[in-house]
Amino acid sequence: MSYFNVRVYGLLINADNQILVSDEQSGGRSFSKFPGGGLEYGEGLIDALKREFMEECNAEIEVLSHFYTTDFYEKSSFNDSQIISIYYLVREVAPLELNFKTKAFDFDPETLQSFRWIHLHDLAESDVTFKTDQTVVNMLLSLIAQSAEQEDITFED
Repeated sequence: MSYFNVRVYGLLINADNQILVSDEQSGGRSFSKFPGGGLEYGEGLIDALKREFMEECNAEIEVLSHFYTTDFYEKSSFNDSQIISIYYLVREVAPLELNFKTKAFDFDPETLQSFRWIHLHDLAESDVTFKTDQTVVNMLLSLIAQSAEQEDITFED
């Protein structure tokens, strides 16, 4: 039976212009994605995102704004569901207290999840695994490029 699988993710960018990425292993696959996960029945999107950050990062977040919602078909890599992903820009309420890694899939013993920061200038589509996350990376890179172009504009008298 096919069904919709609603996912919610947070784009957390720190003061050093780095974005948080989660490396995970599940269902026999290794993948990199943004922190977040599945919506539970009876739960709102914002509540789900806050719960996911508490579960994954032991961190309280503030949701700043909606960034993107999937606008194309994406089949789950793990079952027969259709993925609908919603992304929000978020910020941490207090500094994250995680053991950040510098390499992908550098798991501590007895865990199959690790976190790392990627500088926005180094961010590439290949840094994340799934199509929707790659779409979000490309949107971020486009915004960064537009911002840089605007800073290069000079006004003459």
